[in-house]
Amino acid sequence: MKTKISNIQLFDGTGSDLTKTTILFDEKEILAIGDKAEDADADQVIDGEGLTCVPGLIDCHVHLTMDGNADPFADALGNTEADDAYKAYRNAQKQIESGVVTVRNVGSKDNVDIALRKAIEKGVVKGPRIVASGEPIVMTGGHGHTMAIEADGVDEVRKAARTQLKKGADLLKLMATGGVMTPGVDPNSPQLGEDELRCACTEATNAGKTTAAHAQGVEGIKNAIRAGITTVEHGIYLDDEAIDMMLERGTFLVPTLAAPFNIVEYGLEAGIPEHAVQKSERVMDDHQKSFYQAYKKGVKIAAGTDAGTPFNRHGDFVTELELMVKNGMKNDDVLRSATKVAAEAMKIDSKTGTVEEGKLADLLLVKGNPLEDISALRKVVKVFKEGECYVSKDVKEQAVVN
Repeated sequence: MKTKISNIQLFDGTGSDLTKTTILFDEKEILAIGDKAEDADADQVIDGEGLTCVPGLIDCHVHLTMDGNADPFADALGNTEADDAYKAYRNAQKQIESGVVTVRNVGSKDNVDIALRKAIEKGVVKGPRIVASGEPIVMTGGHGHTMAIEADGVDEVRKAARTQLKKGADLLKLMATGGVMTPGVDPNSPQLGEDELRCACTEATNAGKTTAAHAQGVEGIKNAIRAGITTVEHGIYLDDEAIDMMLERGTFLVPTLAAPFNIVEYGLEAGIPEHAVQKSERVMDDHQKSFYQAYKKGVKIAAGTDAGTPFNRHGDFVTELELMVKNGMKNDDVLRSATKVAAEAMKIDSKTGTVEEGKLADLLLVKGNPLEDISALRKVVKVFKEGECYVSKDVKEQAVVN
């Protein structure tokens, strides 16, 4: 089964412009682009006139077992693994229906995200590609401890890291600082120390895996960078030294601007816990300034939402991208952060993240031009994951009779 999309404006993720072209793909990968695609036979032809094709989007920071309700940690109390599995499946559908073909899930109790990833890979259910950390590793009483493995000292952290890798984690999630949603912890306060973080990073590297550190305060951020972390999540309080360290080591930043923004936007009236609102109000301006400084200096930025936190809904990736534009990032850089750079951060860029011959056919078709208005990504027309169509509406299709 070969599909051809003709008359399409393509943002392939490698450059900064749109190109009018033709794309040919089968049930797995992209076969040809341009003249070769135009001249090739196909089983169906889609008229892409008026549409833009971008690589399937990649959200580097989600929590599939959290719904985006006012107090997701309280909601999770008493949930069984089955309860969380149903939530995760439903939220995964919302992601792919919005054009997010790949998600990196960075924290699920009972490793539900790993189980869902396996179910999708085996064809038991359909959904987006999931890169899964399973349970995070935190210090005793640390941020997110209700869904995590608590570990103290190098030996315990090493054991926890090896345990998660044994259970099938694609990456290790580590808590380097306190956070907004956990009561009684300070986002600025370091938690797992540099030596603890380093041993986990070593175990991940030895297994060919990556790492992500929840890191909001600057000292915890620097601990994580020195330890060899792959991605700094949030990065609320960055200083020049931290940014220079990230540049030197090639550390990625996953900013998640939407997380505090939504908490401040909805506030106490919506039922969000007071501690979360107060901390978000305190950090939001610094968060946005740190993001812009990191971008301006050339830090590699991979887009991620923290979907599942209060009113940060699955399937609403575009709010994060709009906030990145609002805070000084160019549209083409934002698009790359949500495709090519995100794939690089996950080390899956040999397979996806750009629209090139030989890559998986992960494609998103939208109305309008996201290089002019990033909100055009809300106008989803078609979503393909590995050549399979998950969303199809308002477009001319023609079956080819041979």
